[in-house]
Amino acid sequence: MDVIECLTEATKQGASDIFIVVGRPISIKVNGVLREMGDGRILPADAKEFIEKIYELEGHRDMQHLEESGDDDFSFAIRGVSRFRVSVYRQRGSLAAVVRVITFDLPEPSEIGVGPEILALSDYTKGMVLVTGPAGSGKSTTLACIIDRINETREGHIITLEDPLEFLHSHKKSIVSQREVGLDTGSYLSALRAALRQSPDAILLGEMRDHETIQVAMTAAETGHLVLSTLHTIGAANTIDRIIDVFPPEQQRQIAVQLSSVLRSVVSQQLVPTTDGRLTPAFERMTVNPAIRNMIRESKFHQIDGAVYTAGGGEMFSMDSSLLKLYKEGSITADTALRYASNPDMLSKKMK
Repeated sequence: MDVIECLTEATKQGASDIFIVVGRPISIKVNGVLREMGDGRILPADAKEFIEKIYELEGHRDMQHLEESGDDDFSFAIRGVSRFRVSVYRQRGSLAAVVRVITFDLPEPSEIGVGPEILALSDYTKGMVLVTGPAGSGKSTTLACIIDRINETREGHIITLEDPLEFLHSHKKSIVSQREVGLDTGSYLSALRAALRQSPDAILLGEMRDHETIQVAMTAAETGHLVLSTLHTIGAANTIDRIIDVFPPEQQRQIAVQLSSVLRSVVSQQLVPTTDGRLTPAFERMTVNPAIRNMIRESKFHQIDGAVYTAGGGEMFSMDSSLLKLYKEGSITADTALRYASNPDMLSKKMK
């Protein structure tokens, strides 16, 4: 199959990912379900040819890094179709690739299940806001919605640092500068340090990968900027524990105190299957109030999840309360709600 035809058809079918792996037909993932495109299994020569054509679409990108390291990551766009993020790698001696489809258009929050309680995170003007969850749970999409809301409602300078760019933001009330790691800058850390000299009002940091980046991000939040970022964690307590655990033991006490002062909110999300065959996000939101701030400062992280679970809604609610709401609306089944719940026994009682 022609590469452009394949990518175009996958985009039309609403695919999130395209898999080119030897031994099976080209496959796409739609709403979390794998589908095959065509009948013929991919041979090693087919995979190599397909991937070489992808490199040509990226402006005849050099394949030397792939040959030396065994993997490569980059992004490219096809005019009128979509943007794509590519991860190429070797497996069993042959080339393989996973292509993530990134639509040009920003999603409409109400259509993808991002409600006003999540969009309200755009109201913060300083501090740190984290959106967390497993890979592929829609964190980047949620952040794109929040950034777009800031762009629509405030005058300022928004800087996004991503690897790669996933959504393209036009200038609205704000000026939006979007930098791609590897193309526009060498690393998250160098770009983040530079951003502090670029009069930012809001900084989107695609990922906090190491303690140096986290430290600079917290400093940016301390000095009056809004910093939004992601982590691959589930639950506020796990997120805070992960951040602090990145640092050497002798620094962890100081980091806990610093984090307690800059953190504003942690949102965790996961995608759950709906009754009509789609995927919809379920959210947990922890807002840092005086009690939570004290728990972080004193490293009593185990108490945080309990505080979120017993919250009454509004600015703080648990994952299970979101699942219960989706169940009562008829969007998900009882089995789905219990499968994704953090406390299935308690949720089961509430459902009855």
